[in-house]
Amino acid sequence: MHDQAQFNSKNLKKTNYKNLSCPNCKSKEIIKWGKRKTENRGRVQRYRCKSCYETFILDPFYRMRDNPQKITCALDLFYRGLSTREIQEHFKAFFPHNADHSTILRWIRKFSLKIAEFTDKLKVKTGSYVEVDELEFQRRKSYKKKAGTDKNWFIDVIDVKTRFMVSSGYVKHRSKDEIKKILLKVKEKTDNVKIVTTDGLTAYENVVKKTFGYSNKEGKYKIEHRVVTASKGEGFNIWIERLHNTIRQRTKGFRGFHGSLESAFALMKGLEIYYNFIKKHEALKGKTPSDVAISGLQLKSNNRWLELIKLSTQSI
Repeated sequence: MHDQAQFNSKNLKKTNYKNLSCPNCKSKEIIKWGKRKTENRGRVQRYRCKSCYETFILDPFYRMRDNPQKITCALDLFYRGLSTREIQEHFKAFFPHNADHSTILRWIRKFSLKIAEFTDKLKVKTGSYVEVDELEFQRRKSYKKKAGTDKNWFIDVIDVKTRFMVSSGYVKHRSKDEIKKILLKVKEKTDNVKIVTTDGLTAYENVVKKTFGYSNKEGKYKIEHRVVTASKGEGFNIWIERLHNTIRQRTKGFRGFHGSLESAFALMKGLEIYYNFIKKHEALKGKTPSDVAISGLQLKSNNRWLELIKLSTQSI
């Protein structure tokens, strides 16, 4: 390891990068430290921390055999409707080194979760009205375990004004604890929500109001909870039902989820990202929900998957 005198050499160009932090100590004192040659991505910038002297590379595709364009193409094709085996067949015609369908699935899981680490922290400018609902799924158990299926739930929250899916979670049970976790994310990411509409599920009772808190000054809860029960002829939560129709259309090709709950969670996180940041919405005049709900995030590239992966890496 270089000592401090060598580290502060005059020959080294010292530049601070306010938007980067050291993965080891989280310090913002970062400088460039040469470049590393890679096979698929050319020369990649190496950095060094002035606090702990660790060197690191902000390369989300580190040690990946395939190039970023191919990997992000796989993500886009999958969430637009192709299966992993169909993507494998598609790649045979365009890439000399083909990828197995299981490898493609690992890409989808890995980078969906990586992007979600970044997008879940973004503040969202919503309207005052959101809808909450749950969608039932049958997840097939691992082949190594007993045959059969488990009933799971996808719980999500949509802002009616921007059509942005503010929060979601793929969970084993639609319990009060799971609902509270998802609503807490809504509370963290938004400032303007005043009305929350749900169906008649008893788990929503009290959880919605208690999650957003009580105002002693006003003498009432900070949120208004509206219940719409279709079985009683009270109508439907139309906006979130439309979203669920979109989700059903895409997930019917999954033929059930294989394996762990965590794997299914990753795939549904990717679907949330696709809906919010990639897919253009007709009601928003050709814009994505993120274009309307997150004014500070300007995605300029045609390959938004790659841009989001890079942003998620820079935000560490």
